Amino acid sequence: MDGDEVVPASKGVRVELLATVDLAGEIEGMEGRQLRMRMVTIEPGGVFGPLHDHQDRPGTVYILRGTITDHRDGVATEYGPGVGWPEDRNTLHWLENRGTVPAVEISVDIVRKD
Repeated sequence: MDGDEVVPASKGVRVELLATVDLAGEIEGMEGRQLRMRMVTIEPGGVFGPLHDHQDRPGTVYILRGTITDHRDGVATEYGPGVGWPEDRNTLHWLENRGTVPAVEISVDIVRKD
């Protein structure tokens, strides 16, 4: 990420937990982890931040509606419906909706259980 880039504060984001699967007993060595699926809605002008990584929390994202701009390594990439991206240990990013309609994504990741 460019050291001059300012990441705005999170705003206009709604996260709905859709499902979880306890991975203990499903996959050896995954005790204390779960597979999580969420629906994330980012309103027009909304920001999903702050700048965050996915160390120890790999996942994938799929866009259902609208356009989401993914900011990483000083590059802004727009993703629209039917497109997605991976989030791995090298991911350091933040998201925004520059469009005029709510953007909706499905996010699936592996996380530590609360």
